[in-house]
Amino acid sequence: MNPPIRILGLDPGLRKTGWGVIVSEGSKLSFLACGCIESDPESSLSQRLVQLHQGLDAVIAAWTPDEAAVEETFVNRDPQSALKLGQARGIALVVPALAGLSVAEYAANLVKKTVVGVGHADKKQVQAMIRVLLPKAEAKSADAADALAVAICHAQHRGIRTLVAQMRASA
Repeated sequence: MNPPIRILGLDPGLRKTGWGVIVSEGSKLSFLACGCIESDPESSLSQRLVQLHQGLDAVIAAWTPDEAAVEETFVNRDPQSALKLGQARGIALVVPALAGLSVAEYAANLVKKTVVGVGHADKKQVQAMIRVLLPKAEAKSADAADALAVAICHAQHRGIRTLVAQMRASA
């Protein structure tokens, strides 16, 4: 059996970036922690990105994950909002990478399908399934629950990614 892996799931956002840490050991999942990193809406964009960076650094230092997974953004109707979300997502990708973690990305529909069984599940359905899959989880916000869902998705799909990477390396 494979050793336990600590997985950091991230649901990026400029106002709130949800995070969740689980342990995956074979098919067993265990909850460690979750929460939100919030930026000050009164601050400049650059300062808000620094706040997200520092908050994510602190989460990684406190929970020492082995791998990270980030939810891909959906296309937003407002171009300005989409750009800001993309910048927050950039922070969510680069901070774990700078810490030496491998970072996987998952589409929102795949995360929902993996956790709920339906690719267009709503936030309440995701939160309900998080309570079923991780009974000790205390996800007080939809952002934290979404981040745990990303971590669970990675736990379920990482074996396939590892196998493909090994096959490519040996080819």
